[in-house]
Amino acid sequence: MRFLETDAILRYLTADDFEKAGSVLALLESVERGSERVAVSPMVIFEVVFTLQSYYKAPREDIRAKVSTIVDLRGLSVDNSDVFVEALDLYCEAGLPFADAFNACYMKSRELNEIYTYDEDYDRVKGIKRVAP
Repeated sequence: MRFLETDAILRYLTADDFEKAGSVLALLESVERGSERVAVSPMVIFEVVFTLQSYYKAPREDIRAKVSTIVDLRGLSVDNSDVFVEALDLYCEAGLPFADAFNACYMKSRELNEIYTYDEDYDRVKGIKRVAP
C-alpha cells in the first residue's frame, strides 16, 4: 500500500495538467480494480475540498460528486469514509463549511448530539444542539 497525496488527486480532478491527470487516472483505475491499494489521510480529503472550493471556485455539487467518487474507490483506505460521504451531502444541502459538516456527521456517527461551540452554523443541523461553553 502507498499513500496518495492531495496534489495527485487535484491533478486528476481539475485536469489542469493533461499528462499528470492521465497518469493519476490510470492509477485510480488500478485502485478501483483493486490491483493497487492506496491510503489517504482525512487531511487529504479536507485539502481537496478546500482547494476545489477556494482556488478553483467549484460548485459544491461538483465537489461532492468528485470527492465522493474518490472516497468510494474500492482500493482506497481512508478513516471514516462513510462520515466523509455523509458530510459531503450535508455540506451541499445545508450550505455548511465542510469542516462543520464533517464534525456534525462525525458527532452523529458517535451518537453525540450536543456540541460546545459559539458557531451558529450548527443550529442548522437537525439533531444537534449547540451549547455555549
